[in-house]
Amino acid sequence: MIKDNLIQQKSFDLAIEIINLYKYLKEKNEFVLSKQLLRSATSIWANIEESIGWQTKKDFLAKIYIALKKARETKYRLKLLDKSQTVKYNYTKYMIEIESIINILTKISKTTAESLQSKKV
Repeated sequence: MIKDNLIQQKSFDLAIEIINLYKYLKEKNEFVLSKQLLRSATSIWANIEESIGWQTKKDFLAKIYIALKKARETKYRLKLLDKSQTVKYNYTKYMIEIESIINILTKISKTTAESLQSKKV
């Protein structure tokens, strides 16, 4: 279902990067947003992994929708950290990567939803 597992790799790589960012933010005494960011970012990969073992296309799509929701939540948390300057840091690379993941997940969800719709017709 996932072409060449690109989204699987990108979401895993982002999870690792966010884990490292979380450690840095903790050192700077930022505990609330960093913990929320860690949870949402690692959840993206977890839901993509769960989608791989799908029973039906509907199951697959449900997990992709959750991953997409968590990706948007991650983007929101990164934006809060960036704009609030709670911890001054260049969050640009994370914002670029999360946008890429959101775009891929959106395409996967639209394609899968269309495929389900065409079977109903």
